[in-house]
Amino acid sequence: MPTPSEQLSTAKMASCLELKQGILYHMRYTLALRAEQASHRDWWLCLSLAVRDRIIDDMVLTQTRHNEDNVRRLYYLSMEYLMGRMLVNNVHNVRVFEEAQQAISELGLSWHEVCDEEMDMGLGNGGLGRLAACFLDSLATLDLPAVGYGIYYEFGLFKQDFHHGKQVEHPDTWINYGTPWELIRPEYAQTIQFYGRVEASYDSFGNYHPRWVDTKNVLGIPHDIPVAGYDTKTVNFLRLWSSRSTEDFDLDEFNKGDYVEAVRSKAIGETISKVLYPNDKNENGKELRLVQQYFFVACSLADIMRRFERNNGSDWDQLPEKAAIQLNDTHPAIAVVELMRILVDDKRLHWDHAWSLVTRIFAYTNHTLLPEALETWSVGLFEKVLPRHLQLIYEINYRFMEQVEQRWPGRDDIKTELSIIQEGQHKMVRMAHLAVVGSHKVNGVAALHSELLKTDLFARFHEFYPDKLTNKTNGITPRRWLLNCNLGLGQLFEQYGIEKDWPKNLERLRKLEEFAEDEDFQLAFMAIKHQNKQRLADVIQAECGVEVDPNAMFDVQIKRLHEYKRQHLSLLNILTLYHRLLNDPDLDIVPRVFIFGAKAAPGYALAKTIIHAINAVADVINNDQRIRGKLKVVFLPNYRVSLAAKIIPAADLSEQISTAGKEASGTGNMKLALNGALTIGTLDGANVEIKEEVGDDNIFIFGLQVDDVQALDRHGYNPYDYYHGDEELKNALDWLCSGYFCPHEPHAFDDIRTTLLEHGDRFKVLADYRAYIDCQERVSEAYRDQSRWAKMAILNTARMAKFSSDRTIQEYADEIWHLPACPIA
Repeated sequence: MPTPSEQLSTAKMASCLELKQGILYHMRYTLALRAEQASHRDWWLCLSLAVRDRIIDDMVLTQTRHNEDNVRRLYYLSMEYLMGRMLVNNVHNVRVFEEAQQAISELGLSWHEVCDEEMDMGLGNGGLGRLAACFLDSLATLDLPAVGYGIYYEFGLFKQDFHHGKQVEHPDTWINYGTPWELIRPEYAQTIQFYGRVEASYDSFGNYHPRWVDTKNVLGIPHDIPVAGYDTKTVNFLRLWSSRSTEDFDLDEFNKGDYVEAVRSKAIGETISKVLYPNDKNENGKELRLVQQYFFVACSLADIMRRFERNNGSDWDQLPEKAAIQLNDTHPAIAVVELMRILVDDKRLHWDHAWSLVTRIFAYTNHTLLPEALETWSVGLFEKVLPRHLQLIYEINYRFMEQVEQRWPGRDDIKTELSIIQEGQHKMVRMAHLAVVGSHKVNGVAALHSELLKTDLFARFHEFYPDKLTNKTNGITPRRWLLNCNLGLGQLFEQYGIEKDWPKNLERLRKLEEFAEDEDFQLAFMAIKHQNKQRLADVIQAECGVEVDPNAMFDVQIKRLHEYKRQHLSLLNILTLYHRLLNDPDLDIVPRVFIFGAKAAPGYALAKTIIHAINAVADVINNDQRIRGKLKVVFLPNYRVSLAAKIIPAADLSEQISTAGKEASGTGNMKLALNGALTIGTLDGANVEIKEEVGDDNIFIFGLQVDDVQALDRHGYNPYDYYHGDEELKNALDWLCSGYFCPHEPHAFDDIRTTLLEHGDRFKVLADYRAYIDCQERVSEAYRDQSRWAKMAILNTARMAKFSSDRTIQEYADEIWHLPACPIA
């Protein structure tokens, strides 16, 4: 009789054979190719389809069970989903990673070359979209019934390139060859209205029942992306909407010879789902953004109502029992009004009944403390695009203002502060206020962030709704951000007795604390880090043409480019170190490779200038023989999930240096720490909780705290005091703007100086400069002692269990959504 290990081996061999047969089947019957004709991309596609076959079997089981049991579902509305590459994630989640590797090997192919054919799905921009993707992974892994809703962007955000160091945006053609992971479901298409006018109408009892008429209509086509949980049968799905015109082709115009006009409606209809976040610096861009948001929300709510009515008919009191809807930031906040429109206008419910249902269904996650990032729309634009919704917003606000009057009689100042409509010369609709008023729970995404919501941004709302605001600290999926991207480390865990279910139970890694001072474990841990650094060095050579030493410290800052994230503070540190080395080429410093990855919004001029400055400084430093390679600076283009998966396991130092009180949470900090990078950061966002978990001795904290920043703002902050009071700071900033690094454009970086000095340095870069420089000295001192560094890195990995998105999602499920698990047998 075979032993259990032999049985497992036999089972895996059978699974490998089945996969190989599936690959060859799809090569012949899906692609109509012989194996010898196939490219690497063909092999990737056929392997993906073979894996998808298994996932679809479980998806059918899952959806059948959810429908038969009429389960309560979560509906997650998000403008962004940064899914990354799906193949490697899926073979891990359905537990066929080894079999897939073996099948590809037996077919005479390279696993890495095949997997590298996959393009990242272009469905997001930054942390918001990656968080949504992590949440979908955890929802399925925890057997929680859920559907994600978003937009099927044809060109994503953009593909970033550098021309003479400047960011250049190209269309992200991720969908050129299609994706094997999507299932197009035209039978669930929805027709959505825009523009038009509201026509007064009354029933026989004199009740007002307006009609929204003369509208322009578009069709929303659903594309489903299966989301497989890890080591479970549950497969949820992400439903993405693409826009199509309801009038694709005007034959009369075509026959008249006006071929462009013949397809005009088709072109306009399809524009909605072309690009993520069109540039809103002009009115057309603003209008398209509002149209995008309403389009995906309206499609999604129509789909939710279709599903509800199929199982429950018109028993509307059951709606909050069967549906929980989470608004991921303010982009989908119009959903509150759209559901009211459906219930009041289409289903003819009385207002109070409809509002009681709506406010039990929605919950809202806030992701920013920057007031300018809280979306507002002009009343004029709303009236043009969504005239009926503007009426409903005014009614919601009128009733809310009556409640505010009861709470604070005669306090018009409080009404002005809380009103959904911002009064003034140009009236605006405040979407965050709408989301707060229309939701039963509002959460921040880190303890500090949630506290600042209560005491600052939403302080008056918290006074009015004392039980509404809560915290749910963000998390990351350990499947993608350790198991998938750092195979060597996962194998090391097993060698040292970490239980194999650690990807579903990150608390298992606590056992690593026992080995933090074990010399053999330290050497093995750091050897894996070195291998990862060598792989990244190869990527840097290929992408940037810069040779870097994997023995140097890899100092990493990878995140959206924004002033509050302070990539320019890191640049000032680089300039300071470079200046010191030029003054003393024999200076004994820890060699460093500074690695950046970031995109700037197309309309964000200063962010693009910072990218240009970093690239210009990098070009000079990397070619300066005088410093003998002690410093290197690289800005990897087109930062994306698949690139992050190569950078994060190789990082030694994680730069989390936002201005205190400005970063809601951050999740890059969690990914880097989980993979053994040490954090240098301010007490901002989730850094505060990371410090609590890993311990004060295993993190490098510097700079102003929230109270300090607020005190400077209250008492008057003069950046010139810091500029004139610190010679190294003055030298660095003057040097940057002297034309030395960009002689053909000597004033290219003047805007950085102007912002930091003449415009008041809103994000306190100069105030934190000296503390940052001194903290970097402490980092270098620690890195010189590799045993100490290894211990700190191991303890970071060991103590990151709190930051699993499984913990985050379970808290949402228990405390906000009241969502029971539904395991699939």
